[in-house]
Amino acid sequence: MKHYRRELFFQVPSRRALINITSEVEKCLEQSKIQNGLVLCNAMHITASVFINDDEPGLLHDYDIWLEKLAPHAPVEQYRHNVGEDNADAHMKRQIMGREVVVAVTDGRLDFGTWEQIFYGEFDGRRKKRVLVKIIGE
Repeated sequence: MKHYRRELFFQVPSRRALINITSEVEKCLEQSKIQNGLVLCNAMHITASVFINDDEPGLLHDYDIWLEKLAPHAPVEQYRHNVGEDNADAHMKRQIMGREVVVAVTDGRLDFGTWEQIFYGEFDGRRKKRVLVKIIGE
């Protein structure tokens, strides 16, 4: 069995963003030369997420609004974690959206369902963060 590891880096200028990273993961898969196996993508920071969904602008907008309703940023005083910080909501948004995804690899391609894409979710941006891409297989 072969394996491949790469880190993708992101520095989002805004507090929140949802970024399609599918093409970057596909480049990793191509570099790995693995034809059949699994791809793991996980956010290596507690206030960011990796998830799979449709790359449709209305849906991405709806996610942003929905997450802000579930875990609003302001007022920051509502969270005990925010003593000296202001990112408790980002931790909660990450918990909702998840840490990682695993995608099957078949014949050298990501084995997606219809419309599926991989996204990086940033909930406390303005600093450098990373996503691990780990590919195993043959």
